[in-house]
Amino acid sequence: MKTHIPVSSLLHHKGSAVWHVAPEDTVFDAIKLMAEKNIGALPVMTHGMLAGIFTERDYTRKIALMGKSSKVTLVQEVLSNDVICVTANDSIEECMRLMTEHRIRHLPVVEGQKVLGIISIGDLVNCIISAQNSAIEQMEQYIAGGR
Repeated sequence: MKTHIPVSSLLHHKGSAVWHVAPEDTVFDAIKLMAEKNIGALPVMTHGMLAGIFTERDYTRKIALMGKSSKVTLVQEVLSNDVICVTANDSIEECMRLMTEHRIRHLPVVEGQKVLGIISIGDLVNCIISAQNSAIEQMEQYIAGGR
């Protein structure tokens, strides 16, 4: 089912708070913020520009499994800097395709160099389920003759 829902609609419902870290922050500070905000990824920002992304996956693979200390390792040492981004005009379907193709769970939403938000696979799934439920309700009303 194609929904043609733009990312801007999802961001509108999700809110505009963008938590982030700097490259010189410690990994411990990053995971502490992620735990406090109950999020799985943080944009890494330098002078207001996106420098990378730090995710739970980065932590488990580049810190925990490598025996590094999160209290002394800097985010810049372990961030993912080949960041795949989307714009507010991109569709939810395009985001799902990108996440599936690149095996990622988070996408920063950007306008030029400005980060407008970050969306997760969970956000997309919830949005699609909501759209499907609305479509089913409309069909049921139509079939019942209630337009």
